[in-house]
Amino acid sequence: MTTRQHQLYIGTMSAIVLLTTAYLAYVGYSYYALPIEERFYHPRYDWFKPSGAFGHGLGIVGTLLIVFGVAIYIARKKYGFMERYLRIKYLLEFHIFLCTLGPIMVLFHTSFKFGGIVSISFWSMVAVVASGVIGRYIYNQIPRTVQGKEISLDKLHQQQAQMQEELQVAGYFTPEELQAINTYKHNQRAQLRFAMGLLKQKKHVKNSVKAVRTLLREERKLAWRISNYNRMERLFKYWHVAHKPFALIMLIFALIHVVVTLSLGYKWIF
Repeated sequence: MTTRQHQLYIGTMSAIVLLTTAYLAYVGYSYYALPIEERFYHPRYDWFKPSGAFGHGLGIVGTLLIVFGVAIYIARKKYGFMERYLRIKYLLEFHIFLCTLGPIMVLFHTSFKFGGIVSISFWSMVAVVASGVIGRYIYNQIPRTVQGKEISLDKLHQQQAQMQEELQVAGYFTPEELQAINTYKHNQRAQLRFAMGLLKQKKHVKNSVKAVRTLLREERKLAWRISNYNRMERLFKYWHVAHKPFALIMLIFALIHVVVTLSLGYKWIF
């Protein structure tokens, strides 16, 4: 998948989440905006209420999206399910998509009314989504291959050395000039300004300036990842301690909720 395709992939999923949320809010606004005690008199109460055809359907579809998103990610990561076709990097984003869209649908299923064991499941779901956003940020700070495997610190140092060598071999800078540029490594703007000044003195063409600017920014980004590599790895391990229990609590109480509603005779369209 190219960078452009990857951006389109993420953009499409984000658009689906936003459009779905906007649609659900639009069609049900007149019902959801009412105080709870007045909703019974709404003309479409039997449609929007949690046990209604629309409300109940949102709960079922939202729960299935969450379960599928969790199951396929665990199956691929832990057991190598469809390893040849499912790359962890893209599957993680699909997992986040399903586990964002699903809770939104469940939220509208509850019609923003929480109580009993449902509230435990709901707030656990909120904690899972919130921690998932944080986890995705930490995950993205740890360099990985397309297959999702971590790139070792030694490999990152090699990549950084290759970038430095590329700047030298291409004739942009001498070793002494690169050493001088690196003295500004803690100030990206000053580093770029100093490097651009050297290029202008050498009268490099505009395309060369653009290429060097891109390389220096990439090298700076890589240097930041190297300096924070161990810290991000530790944070990612600690993150699992919070994310997994909340996910387990959410699934257990959601299952209890389903069993209770079925035992009380609540059925959907079947």
